[in-house]
Amino acid sequence: MTNFVPGSQQRYLRACMVCSIVQTQQRFIREGCPNCEPFLDLQNHPDSVQECTSQVYEGLLTLSDPSRSWVAKWQRLDGYIPGVYAVKVVGKLSDETIQAIEDAGGRYVPRDGTINDDDA
Repeated sequence: MTNFVPGSQQRYLRACMVCSIVQTQQRFIREGCPNCEPFLDLQNHPDSVQECTSQVYEGLLTLSDPSRSWVAKWQRLDGYIPGVYAVKVVGKLSDETIQAIEDAGGRYVPRDGTINDDDA
């Protein structure tokens, strides 16, 4: 599947609040989040897509090999799939969603710039 988004569809782009990958709202609904699906369960759940993604984000970066990229390490994206990511994502996950991430063995790092490097 291609990641190309025509200009007429760019207003429907959303960023995952957990990993910051950017996709159209329909793609999140159709396929879920390629990095976070095991614990966010976005596929075929439009309400979850609304809760766990945001239309408000800053900057875009494209990663072709996150495991070798210093930018991926700096943005805490190493280990994720290649794709387009937001630099900052505005929004707050519910406490229940954060707990689900932690219960699945993950660690939630806010993508809105509110965490210190000491906390990460």
